[in-house]
Amino acid sequence: MTAPSATFRNPVVPGFHPDPSVCRVGEDYYLVCSSFEYFPGVPIFHSRDLVNWQQIGNVLDRPSQLELPSDTHASRGIFAPTIRHHDGRFWLVTTNVSIGRHLIVTATDPAGPWSEPVYFDLPHVDPSLAWDDNGDCWMTVSGVESYRIDPEAGTVLEGPVPMWSGTGGQYPEAPHLYRIGDWWYLLVSEGGTHTGHAVSIARSRSIRGPFEPGPANPFLTHRSTDRKVQATGHADLVQAGDGSWWMVLLGIRAKGQWPPYHVLGRETFLVPVRWVDGWPVVEEVEEVMAAPAGSPPAHAAAPDPGGHRDDFDGAELAPGWISLRGRPAASWSLTERPGWLTLHADGTTLDRAGATILARRQLHHDCRAAVHVDPGSGRAGLTLRVDEAHHYDLEVSGDTVQVVGRVGPFRQVFGEQPLPAGPVTLTIATRTHDLLPPMVTAADQVAAPGAPFGVRPTACDMVSFEVQTEAGPVVLAELDGRYLSTEVAAGFTGRVFGLYVTEGSAAFDSFDYRPTPPVVEK
Repeated sequence: MTAPSATFRNPVVPGFHPDPSVCRVGEDYYLVCSSFEYFPGVPIFHSRDLVNWQQIGNVLDRPSQLELPSDTHASRGIFAPTIRHHDGRFWLVTTNVSIGRHLIVTATDPAGPWSEPVYFDLPHVDPSLAWDDNGDCWMTVSGVESYRIDPEAGTVLEGPVPMWSGTGGQYPEAPHLYRIGDWWYLLVSEGGTHTGHAVSIARSRSIRGPFEPGPANPFLTHRSTDRKVQATGHADLVQAGDGSWWMVLLGIRAKGQWPPYHVLGRETFLVPVRWVDGWPVVEEVEEVMAAPAGSPPAHAAAPDPGGHRDDFDGAELAPGWISLRGRPAASWSLTERPGWLTLHADGTTLDRAGATILARRQLHHDCRAAVHVDPGSGRAGLTLRVDEAHHYDLEVSGDTVQVVGRVGPFRQVFGEQPLPAGPVTLTIATRTHDLLPPMVTAADQVAAPGAPFGVRPTACDMVSFEVQTEAGPVVLAELDGRYLSTEVAAGFTGRVFGLYVTEGSAAFDSFDYRPTPPVVEK
């Protein structure tokens, strides 16, 4: 049994990493998440202890695997993958809602390469795979219903077979079938993927049902509570090598006064599972919990350092870099100017699809992201974005750097500073403390460009924009961060920091992301 002093900090995969699915092979665990309109698709992580995860690649890393039309809307694209290991191979099934098809890819090495897709034209989303005692493969989808399929030929052999659709909550989804002992267990999420989210379970002696609901459904939900972690759901079970059981799931961490806002997207959490009278029992999901056996000791509960720096000296981009809907070869280069990432404009604005962006997820509520950029004769910068209609940009062009905000139909310049020609360091920082200065008007902002604009007590965080000058760092503006939240923008993703160019070409010498410790609350 794990010693009480051994703890870990949730989320185990922070930032915009929703809809987790996990499998174990020997001593190794592999986890995948949704990627929506971003390319490459389906980030895949490896762990030896379920707590410390390292991204080892992206499952859908070629245009032939991931068709994202240029008009793919934000929060469309790839929904809810499931990863399984069967008969010596890794299997991944997911839905590309932009083309309305499920797809299956396989690999012998989870780091890739993964195969070309086998497509299924079946309804619903959130597909999952299971193999019965006869070796037949079943695809279960939201709704909830199952199909017996040939996963290699792309044919449906039987179905739909109606399953169990939860306790009556909204949107029964994320179904997973497990053979545990003499029972088939069906795990289902329901209640929607926001604060009503919940996890329920049923079991049957046959994979075809009928399914008997669990006695304590939903056996996990944080709805109607004041817990820091909310929207708990879209779960997947895994048994550790020591026989213990665990569940990964998504959740959100909202900030601010009523109503709270969440900006990092839905994140991946971990919770222990006990079996009582043949049914899973879990505790509430906490930010600090008892760790699995073999995990790092108590100091793992300290704040995750989580920083990373990229000097673009390698031959390939790190797997954490994502682009919007695709990454045309002509739009970027690591060799054109060795030691720099060179970007070439494909679109003229971040307000519409088609712009050249390379982005990394925001992983912490309090953080700083800095780039050293040589704009040349182009227009380029660093953006903090949710989608085309919700982004804050720190942009340099010619001899001027500007802070530009786009929220819904409104676009405005909030601060600017003259600059000498040549490379410059741009920094965007977020903070969750000291959020209640007096309300600042537009006239005040003109008179004092560094003043926070439009701050109200419900702000979840502040976003500041800084440029390094010969006289030192200058803060051009501070903006209310709630306008870059899911509650304002809607959708299924979270914030990303993006290096971009919208005119000509620009070169980036480095990207440095660091969490900044918040002020400790007394």
